Amino acid sequence: MENKLVYLNGQYISLNEAKISVMDRGFLFGDGVYEVIPSYYGHLFHFQQHLERLENSLTIIRLANPYSREQWQKILLPLLDVNQNQYIYLQITRGVAPKRDHAFPENALPTVFAMCSNIVPFAGKDLGIKAVTMPDSRWKLCHAKAITLLANILLRQDALDQDSAEAILIKDNYVTEGAASNVFAVIDGILVTPPKDCNILPGITRDVILELAQQNHIACHEEPISLEQLKSADEIWVTSSTREIIPVVELDSKPVANGRPGALWRHLDQCFQAYKKDCHERRNPV
Repeated sequence: MENKLVYLNGQYISLNEAKISVMDRGFLFGDGVYEVIPSYYGHLFHFQQHLERLENSLTIIRLANPYSREQWQKILLPLLDVNQNQYIYLQITRGVAPKRDHAFPENALPTVFAMCSNIVPFAGKDLGIKAVTMPDSRWKLCHAKAITLLANILLRQDALDQDSAEAILIKDNYVTEGAASNVFAVIDGILVTPPKDCNILPGITRDVILELAQQNHIACHEEPISLEQLKSADEIWVTSSTREIIPVVELDSKPVANGRPGALWRHLDQCFQAYKKDCHERRNPV
């Protein structure tokens, strides 16, 4: 196991030394939330938006935020390497309870854990990936970034077992999101992504892509995508903080359009990479 520095309940310790109680509700119940924050050369990407999503997730599960935004920044920055592209994994559980009981424990202190890992460029990004559609079997609070990810894990593994990189989830004949991503489709020349509601996690990368599309005069809408529309789309993308924008070139064993990454994906990906570079340069003027 890599012996790197992590943060646990007020202390910076090595990963090998980090331990929690078996009575922690995150361990017993999956009672907690998490956040994944990219960092490019020591600067947390859209940090305030990630913290806003964290705050929303905590509110949904009725857990108080243990720190202010300024305190979170001071906690996380020492974990970063300014010479690397990385991501912070941050997890907060309801803490240790005296007994295993579904009811919220009184006066329990939350368990706060954070670690940093290098972002590994997604292999085959320029070639695109295979995806499969699957029924969305998850719970009704998908807008909370909860650590209870068993349904997502099983769906993603089902996709991997079918030689596909992602499962695109369908509910009532409409696209919700991927097992570990948001979904975009190019339909009749318009970039479309499902609207924010309790069926999807409000992705930060998703929001950046919509902003960049508008800035670059690319027609885009937030509206439902039917399974029929998805299957006939000109392009399909999946997006996340660590994988960024990945084109889907095969869906349910059939090619998406000509079976190659599309022109709009290449354009938006270039815009996204330029945006990242611009954010870094504005923080570090020559």
